[in-house]
Amino acid sequence: MQLFLLTTVTMMAFASNSLLTRLAVDGGHMDPNSFAIVRVLAGAVTLALILKARGGQIEIGQGRRVIGAISLAIYMAGFSLAYLTLDAGLGALILFGVVQISMFGHAAATKMQPSARQIFGASIAFVGLLLALWPGPGGQSDILGAGFMTLAGLGWAAYTVSGRAEADPLAATTGNFILCLPIVVVLLLAFATQTSVTGWALAVLCGGVTSGLGYAMWYTVLPRLPQNVAPVVQLSVPIIALVAGALLLGEEISLLVAGAAALVICGIALAITTGARSKRTP
Repeated sequence: MQLFLLTTVTMMAFASNSLLTRLAVDGGHMDPNSFAIVRVLAGAVTLALILKARGGQIEIGQGRRVIGAISLAIYMAGFSLAYLTLDAGLGALILFGVVQISMFGHAAATKMQPSARQIFGASIAFVGLLLALWPGPGGQSDILGAGFMTLAGLGWAAYTVSGRAEADPLAATTGNFILCLPIVVVLLLAFATQTSVTGWALAVLCGGVTSGLGYAMWYTVLPRLPQNVAPVVQLSVPIIALVAGALLLGEEISLLVAGAAALVICGIALAITTGARSKRTP
């Protein structure tokens, strides 16, 4: 029961990243550039404190940190900018679909020939993702927002692939956040135009709690989950974001988006339940 509760809270924390970002950026409490900077800062401080409390060492001197920091910066910037126009649930669905399909494609290209079931599942998920991005009534009419979230998904997929061989994921993530901070400051600070007390509170909550503590909880839960279960539980993240966005933010779930979510989640479930391996989650 304790493992179930910890896993549930962790998935809710990951889904909350979309809700908090959407609330801050679309609500006019903070511009997306400032939000990304404060989120990284809060995440870096929180993860460093957790790592220090555990007696670990921050890893910042390795070559992998550069790739990790750059890909994390791409994810953070794209994620915040996307929520200027995207609903929280739709954004989470696009992010989740892009990350999982990209990682499946990377695995297929670099490791082994995918099975027919994996190809079929990935194809279904890809069709669902195209539906989510489809312009017009019931679909995603804002191409720019969808493009930013697609970029965020590619950034997180690259981040995950680059860190897959890390012996200490928490130490590596802490180092990546610390090195990511000057990158986002240099890239985004000139475009930071609006902050407020509410915006700062939402950004710190997103970076320090739902990101920093969320990642720490995930690394605690992950070793206790079977390899074929860990990727599957992550299927709940876009569903939680869709439902919570509708209930808490008044977002509409169109029939097209609901169908796209079903296709993406069912397709990925087919693909990853065959020889599935654990992955990090945004």
